Amino acid sequence: MTRPADPDHLWSVDEHLEDILSTVRPLEPIELQLLDAQGCVLVDDVTVPVSLPPFDNSSMDGYAVRVADVAGAGEEFPAVLDVVGDVAAGAADLVRVGPGQAARIMTGAPLPPGAEAVVPVEWTDGGLGEGPVSGMRARSSAPEGAEGHVRVHRPVEARAHVRAKGSDVKAGDRALEAGTILGPPQIALLAAIGRGTVRVRPRPRVVVMSTGSELVQPGEELASGQIYDSNSFALTAAARDAGAIAYRVGAVADDADTLRSTIEDQLIRSDLLVTTGGVSVGAYDVVKEALSYAGDEDEAGSGVEFRKLAMQPGKPQGFGSIGPDHTPLLALPGNPVSSYVSFELFVRPAIRTLMGLTDVHRPRTRAGLKTDKAFCSPKGRRQFLRGVYADGEVTPVGGAGSHLIAALAQANALIVLPEDVESVEPGAEVEVVLLG
Repeated sequence: MTRPADPDHLWSVDEHLEDILSTVRPLEPIELQLLDAQGCVLVDDVTVPVSLPPFDNSSMDGYAVRVADVAGAGEEFPAVLDVVGDVAAGAADLVRVGPGQAARIMTGAPLPPGAEAVVPVEWTDGGLGEGPVSGMRARSSAPEGAEGHVRVHRPVEARAHVRAKGSDVKAGDRALEAGTILGPPQIALLAAIGRGTVRVRPRPRVVVMSTGSELVQPGEELASGQIYDSNSFALTAAARDAGAIAYRVGAVADDADTLRSTIEDQLIRSDLLVTTGGVSVGAYDVVKEALSYAGDEDEAGSGVEFRKLAMQPGKPQGFGSIGPDHTPLLALPGNPVSSYVSFELFVRPAIRTLMGLTDVHRPRTRAGLKTDKAFCSPKGRRQFLRGVYADGEVTPVGGAGSHLIAALAQANALIVLPEDVESVEPGAEVEVVLLG
């Protein structure tokens, strides 16, 4: 989109998001081994080269029989069949089952010629009649020919306990569509049809860094005026949840040169950079100082523009590209709730776009506002409140403060109050962004 010429332009949420998504491009496809492709997005449709299963096979341990030979069988008058051999899983040379005969068969083994169904071993005496047969064996050592007999106590219908060739998928069917995220079931299907590699868009590499001299790593001692760095942990976890390979960088002190140097060092492993803090109008807002957009890229390769958005929380935002490969960078506010809400609205869609997905947004729904008091919203701002959604209702948690991490930890949704809404009453229907 065309950026407004006025530097004081108040961007809407939709304008900012449109600018991001019109700039970010899906990563180039690569061929990966199956396990390396987990979590990636499939580039091409995958067609089944061979039917699954590739042959009729048994779904039970038991005996392969002809239906007519066990018709009318019961406990008092069982059908007595000659056992002519074993059929194990993976067998190539199959015995033929003729009239009055049965073949001992294992789960997954091919249905031998002449057989029409499989009798589960539980419906038989297990081959304990005359002859050398004793229970289920993986492979018989008896000579060719009769191997004893089996008593069958129940009849079966044709094709009983038989998995038909192609009953899962048939050769020529489309196994997976382009755009599918490859999880364990999809990896299993690709392996089952013989695919060793697959063409995908790789998972984006996202580097997350927080800024602020007051930040201390969890586990260390807090001094006066210091706080623990939670943003970089939250956003790194959120990036992984979105499908990225995410790297967390320790908090960077309030020094523009140090920040520039740190960002330059991270470009080699970044498809997307995310910073948090230092984007408002304070004297120590080093992200703006280090990366402010000035029309042309500076010596650090910066092309980041800082903006004010008509939203609460998360008014100050930055977006642009840096470095020789024009790596996208999103600069988020430093308050914990502001940074997380900004991630969900702007960074997560950017990650999903890099992955090559078409539906990049969290699902949304309408819900009744479950509260005993009215909520106010600033005029001209789109407000996002934290909430717990269940059974068509959403209950606000915490207040509007952008520092309330405990309330954020309870929430599974964002309640959206549009720009033209200044108050909302209990029971009113509101739009909800589902986070879980």
